[in-house]
This record gives sequence, structure tokens and C-alpha cells, in this order.
Amino acid sequence: MTSGQTTPTDQTEHRYVLTLGCPDRTGIVARISTFLTEIGGWITEAGYHSDPDTGWFFTRQAIRADTVSFSAEELRARFAAEVAELGPETEWRLTDTREAKSVVLLVSKETHCLIDLLGRAHRGELPATIRAVVGNHPQLEELATRFGIPFHHVPFGGERKAEAFAELARVVDGYQPDAVVLARFMQILPPQLCDAWAGRAINIHHSFLPSFIGARPYHQAFARGVKLIGATCHYVTADLDAGPIIEQDVIRVDHSDSVTDMVRQGRDIETLVLSRGLRWHLEDRVLVHGRKTVIFN
Repeated sequence: MTSGQTTPTDQTEHRYVLTLGCPDRTGIVARISTFLTEIGGWITEAGYHSDPDTGWFFTRQAIRADTVSFSAEELRARFAAEVAELGPETEWRLTDTREAKSVVLLVSKETHCLIDLLGRAHRGELPATIRAVVGNHPQLEELATRFGIPFHHVPFGGERKAEAFAELARVVDGYQPDAVVLARFMQILPPQLCDAWAGRAINIHHSFLPSFIGARPYHQAFARGVKLIGATCHYVTADLDAGPIIEQDVIRVDHSDSVTDMVRQGRDIETLVLSRGLRWHLEDRVLVHGRKTVIFN
């Protein structure tokens, strides 16, 4: 654990979290429930969703680890044999809340998302450790080091973007993070990194897209007299700002709000949406299927 951060798992019940998605059929819930009953598993949380449009079934189960008499590795092996009959398309994972998760933050010059996440990690409010901050500008190094987090400066100036992204990948992959958060990182990830970090790279942006694209979106929105501003947290894909959505929220504004007011409120909603989306990801509450997500919260 990096100094300056509280270990979140020290404050929570030890659990195994099982997530599963498969083609829907009769008996899936009974099969899972019977399996957990036979091993003595005490279910503390259970969520189910059957999607009639895709014909897929999704579930998330949290089990008290102290009611299971063997390790997480053996539990995974036993459950793998149990679900084999559900078909080769079945996607599942079992995580142990005692197995520490980690996050790497990518930043540019904006401070609001970085400060919010560093503060939450410092207070033990994120179920993970922030292992590093990587910036394409050096300005935010002081903020990271204030919290005891290593900072890596990877410049993107001139015509060295390919080299910069290669260096970025080496730095990030060296930490093997469970989440790579683009905390207002103003660079577009190349397709190879989108693929390498699929299901782990998380972005935040304002919800004016596609109405107000480019620079100064709040000024554009102010000129149009918008009544709602918001933010979207999503997984990063090669389709710019079009990855599976994790969380969204809005704030109402009116004619009395200045551009400065709108920018401030926009930053507020971005930090809230990003922190919620990251927490749900780290708690294995997000199941991705195609371009959509199922969120068990």
C-alpha cells in the first residue's frame, strides 16, 4: 500500500463476489443457489437481470468468505465445473475482496477529478489503492506527491505521440492496474491501447456530446441557453466517447447562471459521476455485454 492511503478492505466484511452472464434458460438461479448452499455459502447480496432483447441473463452474488471452508482458488475451480453446462458463451468471474485492487490515474492539467479521487482514496472510500498518477504535463505532480503517490510525466509534445503512448503503456502496465482512469486526460487513446485496456479504461466527459464538441463546451452551452448540464462515465473504446456507459447524472441550470457557474457545476457533477462509476467497477457491479452495461448497485 502506498503511504498516505487507507486500506479500504480493512474496514469491510471479507466476501467473495461472483458475477456471471450467459444465454438465458430455465434453472440458472436454482443451479447457482444450490451450489452455494451445498458449500455453506452465506449470500449477503444478490442481483439478477434477464434481458429480453438479447436473451441474456446476468447475476451478481456476494458471499461471506468465512462461511466457505476453502480458498478462493478452490471455489473458482469448483464453480468452473458447475457452470460448464451453461454453455461456452458463459462469462463469469469470482473475486476476493481481500485481494487488493489498484488504480492508475491519467491526467493533463485539470485538477478536479484528480483531487476528488486522491481524497477518496486517502479516506479509504475507494476499494482500491491508487498506485500512480501519469500526466502528459508536469503541473499536477505536486498534488500527487502531496498524497504520497508516484507521479510519472510522459510528454506528448511535437510529433512523438506514438513514442509517448508506448511509454505510457509501459508505465501503466508496470502497475498491472484493475482500472485505468482518464481523469480529464486530454489525449485520445490509440486503438491498440483501447484493446489492451478493454474493460479497465474508464473515462469521464461532459454530457453535451455530441451537441457541443471541441473547446469551451460550457461557453457554447451558455450561448444556447441550455437547461441541463451533466456528465457521463464510460469504458474507453476505439469509438471516441461511445463506449459502454457506467454512470450518468445531470444538474439543472437556468438563465441566472453564468459561464463560470456552469463550469463549476459541471466539475462537481463530473467528480461525482466518475467516483461512482469507478467504485461500481472496483466492486464488480458492472457487467458489460456488447455496447451496454448491467449495473448491480
